Formats: sequence, C-alpha cells, structure tokens
Amino acid sequence: MIQQTLVIFKPSAVERGLVGRVLARFEAKGLSITGMKMMRLSLEILKEHYAHLVDRPFFPSIVASMTASPVIVMCLKGVDAIQVVRSMTGDTNGRTAAPGTIRGDFSMSNQENIIHASSSPEDAEAEIERFFRPDELFDYTPGAIRFINAASELNPHN
Repeated sequence: MIQQTLVIFKPSAVERGLVGRVLARFEAKGLSITGMKMMRLSLEILKEHYAHLVDRPFFPSIVASMTASPVIVMCLKGVDAIQVVRSMTGDTNGRTAAPGTIRGDFSMSNQENIIHASSSPEDAEAEIERFFRPDELFDYTPGAIRFINAASELNPHN
C-alpha cells in the first residue's frame, strides 16, 4: 500500500551534519520526498507532538533538545513507507539499535537519536498535517518507479 510518513531530522542530525547521509538512505531505498522544509519548533508544537509525554519529568529535556537548533521535517512516500522508515530508523535508543539502522549507525543516545519517524498510519496523517500545509506537499510519481516497485505492489488490486 502506498503510504506517506513524517520524518524529523532532529537537532542532533542537523548539528552533526548527518542530514545528507541519512536522506541518501531514504532515497536509495526508493522512497519519494513529497515535502521538506527547515523550521524551528515552538513549545506549542512540541506540546502537541509529544502530548503523551508532556506530564513526564523528562519533557523539559525533550524541549531543550528539540529547540537547540532548527530541524528538517520531511514527508516521504512509498509502498509501506511507515514500516519501511521505522525499520530503517531502528530502536529509539541508539546504543541498542541494530548496526545498519540509522540510529544504530549514527546515535549513542536515547534522546539525541537523530530522527523521528511516524509510528502508525494514524500518527503519520496527524503529524503530516501538524507540520505541513497542503500546498507544501507534492504528489508525484518518480520516473524510476518501475525500477523501485513491481506494478503489482503499486496497484495490488490489479
């Protein structure tokens, strides 16, 4: 199933100059970028995005981390994009993430873990709407799509 998902390159990726290397992995995998921008995250958007953590004692450290520099938010599209990106991202804690995953290769931290990725179709939809206006997203099909996915994967009803 063709899906869209949200990815945030956290300050730990931006400050360490890892955005290009991580982005190249998504492109090499065959995911399409349908939206991308750099922004500073406000306390309001962080409270909404991390609503499930606002009352936790470590929430102020999340805010400090996520506001340390601009972030890059990106919408990726592809067959089973949510699960593909989550698999590529690896465990939340970089110290325990498998080698070969983004966090396993680039992170030594549970908090400074390079990247956020939507965890479900419902989260992806809400997160994309949170960070992108409709006119900031571009629905297109890359010319190389037939070399990325079989036709039956792109249109499973045929």
